[in-house]
Amino acid sequence: MSHSAAPVRPDPAGDRHIFHSALRRQYPVISHGEGCYLYDTDGKRYLDACGGAMVVNIGHGIPEIAQVMQEQVGRVAFAHRGQFSNAPLQRLAALVAEMAPAGLDLFFPVCGGSEAVETAIKLAHKYHRDRGRPEKRRVIARWQSYHGNTLGALSASGFSMRRAQYASLLIDFPHIAPMYCYRCPFGTAYPACGLACANDLERIIRQEGAHTLSAFIAEPLVAAAGGAPVPPRDYFARIREICDRYDVLFISDEIVTGFGRTGRTFAIQHWDTVPDLIVVAKGMSSGYAPLAGVIVKRAIAETIRDASGLFPHGYTYGGNPVGAAVGVCVLEYLRKHQLIERAAEMGVYLHERLATLRVHPSVGDVRGLGLLAGIEFVRDRATKAPFDPVTGYGLAVVQEATRRGLLVYPGTGSVDGVAGDHVLLAPPFIITREQIDTAVGLLDETLIATEQRYLA
Repeated sequence: MSHSAAPVRPDPAGDRHIFHSALRRQYPVISHGEGCYLYDTDGKRYLDACGGAMVVNIGHGIPEIAQVMQEQVGRVAFAHRGQFSNAPLQRLAALVAEMAPAGLDLFFPVCGGSEAVETAIKLAHKYHRDRGRPEKRRVIARWQSYHGNTLGALSASGFSMRRAQYASLLIDFPHIAPMYCYRCPFGTAYPACGLACANDLERIIRQEGAHTLSAFIAEPLVAAAGGAPVPPRDYFARIREICDRYDVLFISDEIVTGFGRTGRTFAIQHWDTVPDLIVVAKGMSSGYAPLAGVIVKRAIAETIRDASGLFPHGYTYGGNPVGAAVGVCVLEYLRKHQLIERAAEMGVYLHERLATLRVHPSVGDVRGLGLLAGIEFVRDRATKAPFDPVTGYGLAVVQEATRRGLLVYPGTGSVDGVAGDHVLLAPPFIITREQIDTAVGLLDETLIATEQRYLA
């Protein structure tokens, strides 16, 4: 890849002036990426088996994307949406409409997943308000879920560990039982359970009062807070039915799963369910630029248009020409190279290979869809007892894998929001069978080494 200017060199002070979230941690410095690999400034190579934070779907260092960014910056880098539309945004919105389920053909652009969730929360309320139902303002979510770090998104999140430090600032949003067949919160199993976890939505709606509730938000596969549990085949059909019965919008949070991660364009399509709003981010730009948004049913926008005509909400950089141009290039690259179909194909192989790790005493469950996989760790497989959170078992696995040159994504709180360790794999869609074999081999070595320390 050619560059017209020299790269920025590391500062002699290193990270001394960076306020990291983990203030005691030392980080390697990234140098460059290529395909499924990242390289630090010491020359160490890492197999990126998690796409950073489940972001990179088309791979690192693709020249076409850099060229598009350079050309767009040279033309115009910023024009505010309150003053102009722009051609890249027009094309991006049209592409999204082509790829989305029928009826969802409008796109509201923002820059990150938390912004997108905040937008969806406000939009659901605005829709009901313009219908003459301003009291419908609260959003229902699930426990063991994660929707973002901003206060509205964190209020919807059912992730106790992340909520705890900011609990006094959060909005009073109700939560229902998680969909979690490995640890059914009702002590039963599908199909004998009668979809009790989905029916819990109706219970909370009746208890809280449908007249106060605007929407229900759920991740099709819960990532950071759940380790990718897969819903039963009828789960989302029941959710859709309950939402319709009580005049509650259904928001599908596809920040992690959207644009091909599970082998379908949107994960909710695995269950033949059409939501009212889809929240997207991450893979939409494959990490090449901050880009996110909400895909909206036209009927919702038309209701607002015919009433107040305004949705007073937005962010400075939302819909900027550079981010939109990157989004267009990434989505066209996905389609040109049939990478969503590849994610489905390689996902089958990934899950076959990961199943071999079940021999490890600390591996309680292996699950997921497509190129999103979760491995849940337990202290005792017979009882499914988790490790004490204080021991940091999941983090130890991640650190050991990183030492061996493998990047996987850490997760905690899958059992009750605090206990429960897992790791997630979400590699670029271009990953090969040989690279999957390498990743699983390194994970095998990692688990042997970590179990010797924690289970001996």
